[in-house]
Amino acid sequence: MNNLLTSACLEAIFKGDHVQAPILQLLACKKMNAAPSGKTIDRYRLLLSDGVNSCTAMLATQLNQMVESGDLDVKAAMRLKNYSCNPIANDRRVIVVLDLEVVKKGGEIGVTLGNPSPISATGQTSRPAGGPAAPQAQPQPTNQQPLGARPTNYGNAAFNLYRDLVSGNVQSMPNRNQGGSFYSQANGASSTSSPNKKVQPISSLTPYQNRWTIKVRVTNKTAIRQWSNARGEGKLFSMDLLDQSGEIRCTAFNQTVDKFYDLMEIGKVYFLSRGSLKPANRQYTSINNEYELTLNNDTAIEPCVEEDVSIPSVQFDFKSIGTLEDTPEDSMIDVIGVCKSVSDVSSVTIKSSNREVSKRALQLVDDSQKEVSLTLWGKEAEEFDGTGSPVIAVKGARLSSFGGRSLSVLQSSIFQVNPDIPRAHHLKGWYDSEGYSQESQSISSKQGGGGGGSGTNWMNFHDVHAQNLGQGEKPDYFTVKGTVLFVRKENCMYTACPSAECNKKVSENGDGSYRCEKCARDYPNFKYRLLLSVNLADATDNQWVTCFQETAEQLLGISAQELGSLRDQGEPMEKDFNRIFRDACFNSYMFRMRIKMETYNEEARLKCTCMNATPLNVKDYTKKLLDDIRHMATA
Repeated sequence: MNNLLTSACLEAIFKGDHVQAPILQLLACKKMNAAPSGKTIDRYRLLLSDGVNSCTAMLATQLNQMVESGDLDVKAAMRLKNYSCNPIANDRRVIVVLDLEVVKKGGEIGVTLGNPSPISATGQTSRPAGGPAAPQAQPQPTNQQPLGARPTNYGNAAFNLYRDLVSGNVQSMPNRNQGGSFYSQANGASSTSSPNKKVQPISSLTPYQNRWTIKVRVTNKTAIRQWSNARGEGKLFSMDLLDQSGEIRCTAFNQTVDKFYDLMEIGKVYFLSRGSLKPANRQYTSINNEYELTLNNDTAIEPCVEEDVSIPSVQFDFKSIGTLEDTPEDSMIDVIGVCKSVSDVSSVTIKSSNREVSKRALQLVDDSQKEVSLTLWGKEAEEFDGTGSPVIAVKGARLSSFGGRSLSVLQSSIFQVNPDIPRAHHLKGWYDSEGYSQESQSISSKQGGGGGGSGTNWMNFHDVHAQNLGQGEKPDYFTVKGTVLFVRKENCMYTACPSAECNKKVSENGDGSYRCEKCARDYPNFKYRLLLSVNLADATDNQWVTCFQETAEQLLGISAQELGSLRDQGEPMEKDFNRIFRDACFNSYMFRMRIKMETYNEEARLKCTCMNATPLNVKDYTKKLLDDIRHMATA
């Protein structure tokens, strides 16, 4: 039965040779409970034997089930289908078992095969130079034997390494070798730019290694973000790194931001060595990796001189729009679809920072004949052009229950227009040939939004009043085709703080300066902001609504500053001022509305606010009316 094992393969593996599918015996197994970042992860330490030598190893977490189910038991012979032998400190190495199959169960074997002698973490055996150790009787290890105890007949060096691995104290092992840093040691790893440098795949990285090099492509890089909390202030940025084996999220903080931000370019390939690994927070990333990487002061990054076409650009895991209703809320997903329609840019104020941010809503449709609202923010919202129904692919969009099901592009998301991938070509061909004329069902059409896009929760003003919308704890949202009947000129604008992040009203000090109480500052000037009261009507009823800056400027066709300048010039420009309000009347738009009962001075009043106004698209509106007629005819 001794011939069952791949004899003396461990020594070859520790010397850097790759032994194809070696068969080893499991002598002991111990579960270690680590709790990085407060999250418990089960890890298993193994003691492996090739019949001649034995060594410690680690089991990849995806194989934990084999131990827990009893498929992998002590004394079992197993074939390593995939493994890595990684440096952990100085010249020390540890085998990580990534995939295996059980050749023969431990219960069938029952004994230790051969007479294994421990091999040190540097690959040195503890046998005397004169030849193999003489056979001797010794207690057989069992799965009840505590791994913290010293195994019988194992050398001190192996036991010390074994003890350190069990305790997780691998970085505290003494350096018994001469030499300097990782890049200056005389073991061949002299520089990350070396064309012969050994690299390992992303999928093999674990927190129990501290010497490794990966060769990766940067697929995404966020802007530098400032943060502040009770512990202090700082800055950070994140990257998505990719190789043939998978992806990993990488984050840099404070000094490492200054060191690496300008170096890293999207699409380029780099050698990256050293860094800290911890369990990934899946709330902020859709990357399929149980770990995320943090750069530190020891991290070394060097560009790859030659382009490596074997490393892909971006890996998507698309979900069909038709499956999003059954996908958990707040999931991070990859989605692709044709941009069927797009709203105009609007603006919202972030409550936490009182900062205005641009937003735009897209309606995406795919061949499941379902459509979903996707919201763009900031610069992407301002620059997006939906002409020609482009195909949109997003990696890492957040799925919310706002308005049924809707998607939002985050700072960490990858947003691509007409990507050169097979799925995009298929969807474009489908939409151009038949999809444009097919009816699609929106999964973002319930009360609550859809991101402000048109065509969601259609109502008329009569139904709004009849259904008592806005009476609940949360506001209601609806879309209506309305016509402007009247715009009040009185109190249509106010003087506001000139700060870009503050829109509060200012008061005049009397000396030509203006005081903002929110900012607690005096300013030499101010800016105008519009606050219009507008009466809208459709064929069933009318409604007074409030329009803020961007929507008000769109209805009036003039900026707040220009309108304020006309008013300040008094009687000479009074006719032009009045003409602006006359010309705004009797124009029709698609209005996205928010309605909510609010209390002012202990008096409850129903307030209807215009979220955005889109010029009437006759083609789309006619299609909507035809759909309504068909629905009523078949009801």
